[in-house]
Amino acid sequence: MPVRAFPSAVDDTAPGARAAHEGILRRQSARESAARTYARALPIVPVRARGLTIEGADGRRYLDCLSGAGTLALGHNHPVVLEAIRRVLDSGAPLNALDLATPVKDAFVTELFRTLPPGLAGRARVRFCGPAGGDAVETACELVRAATGRTGLIAFTGASHGRTAGALDASAGAHDVSLARLPYPQDYRCPFGVGGERGADLAARWTESVLDDSGPGAPLPAGVIVEPVQGEGGVILAPDTWLRRMRQLTADRSVPLIADEIQTGVGWTGAFWAVEHSGVTPDVMVLSKAIGGSLPLAVVVYHEDLDAPESGAPAGTFRGNQLAMAAGTATLTHVRENHLAERAATLGARMLSQLHGLVAEFPCVGDVRGRGLMIGVEFVDPEGETGRARQMVESAGTPLPAAPELAAAVQRECLRRGLIVGLDGRHAGVVRLLPPLTITDEQAAAVQDRLADAVRAAARCDGGTAAAPFTP
Repeated sequence: MPVRAFPSAVDDTAPGARAAHEGILRRQSARESAARTYARALPIVPVRARGLTIEGADGRRYLDCLSGAGTLALGHNHPVVLEAIRRVLDSGAPLNALDLATPVKDAFVTELFRTLPPGLAGRARVRFCGPAGGDAVETACELVRAATGRTGLIAFTGASHGRTAGALDASAGAHDVSLARLPYPQDYRCPFGVGGERGADLAARWTESVLDDSGPGAPLPAGVIVEPVQGEGGVILAPDTWLRRMRQLTADRSVPLIADEIQTGVGWTGAFWAVEHSGVTPDVMVLSKAIGGSLPLAVVVYHEDLDAPESGAPAGTFRGNQLAMAAGTATLTHVRENHLAERAATLGARMLSQLHGLVAEFPCVGDVRGRGLMIGVEFVDPEGETGRARQMVESAGTPLPAAPELAAAVQRECLRRGLIVGLDGRHAGVVRLLPPLTITDEQAAAVQDRLADAVRAAARCDGGTAAAPFTP
């Protein structure tokens, strides 16, 4: 894989800009919570952005493959989004209308329904809630509880459904809740050690067993919630056959199936909605991030049979954000009319094919996987514990230990080269790419080159287990 020049990695910033940049970072560190996440790993100060590119206060430019954690389907400040926002601002329309009907909301719902899977669009209802994805998950959970009269839920290992209490219950790491967390199938770190169709079949059988283990002490759940692709879980793709099994198992037992499309929706995976790859029509879809066109917006779309005037679900003051609805309408329309999901499928397949070369070149790259423009590169420790690596290599299908320190080093080396990437996975060992759907072929090549060069540099540093601190 050829390596292009990385002009943004050169420290040629003016002293004044440098001082302003460093001052802002110092004040952030002194005044903001230690719970900062992205800011701690990415010490930059964005001041301008367009498309894939961010310019920092120090004058450096970066290619942004984080995309606001999935909120920027069209990249930063896309003209159609800016124009939609300006029209609302210039019209004198209210900026917050609670749940009242407005022309802006009507246009958003019309466009949203136009994009829904055919099996749902004709009999769907939409509920607006608080503006974050966690609010939508809370709303969906309460919706199915009210509709079924049951309380329990089934979620899956590695899930990330939000940061509110109920959403956290369904996410990985929760304890002592009325929720069963079942194996999520995957090839590289299969919970059954077999991967492929056999692993997916075993995961489905486990779910079927839990659903059928009903009785006085174990009633059916109110719903099953699943991500078609686990983004923060490390870009783990749900096998299409397994998703279809989940749909059949839940439908046969009148258990609502909730698809969390908060991050996968609006074209990221190469289909407008990730469930379309498997042909599944869920009972409930949880949507946020990209549907607001970069602004806060979240909704729950569900089958009309689940509708009730008072479901007890959270609602929220900011469910009537008119700017977000206008930006969302512009985004949904642009993605649909310009076939950006189809382009994401084509370009993503090409990027994945080329990035697979990293596995052969670097022993520390354990797996490259993805769908569309959701791409993950998992890093492993080729040495492992004493004797452990040899045992794992000899044991077919058993992956090497995760290497979170190396993944963090790669992220830092990417930043030095002007590339912003995420860091996720159950072991924090997955470098994640999530470029906007508007990325060009030339930009995609630059992303791949910078990532490969960053891996090369990180792997040379202390055997790939450490890297020097970032110096802007």
